[in-house]
Amino acid sequence: MCRSMRPLRWLLPPAAGEEVRAAALQDARKISGYRQPSRRNAAAFEQAVAPVAAATERLLAAVGDRGDGEPPPG
Repeated sequence: MCRSMRPLRWLLPPAAGEEVRAAALQDARKISGYRQPSRRNAAAFEQAVAPVAAATERLLAAVGDRGDGEPPPG
């Protein structure tokens, strides 16, 4: 994992919509190689970010956590 990316799973309070979207945006930036897409590519870039954010929210809801906000040891 990229060092600047942080896990969202054990955050207290839980990761909110904007935080999840920011992570999806960071993912799209890393994959595409763009820090900021050109106007020409902006729509395609946003079309990639939205489903990644939605999938991230579903994943976080499905896996849950230990309930104490701390990652598992190890």
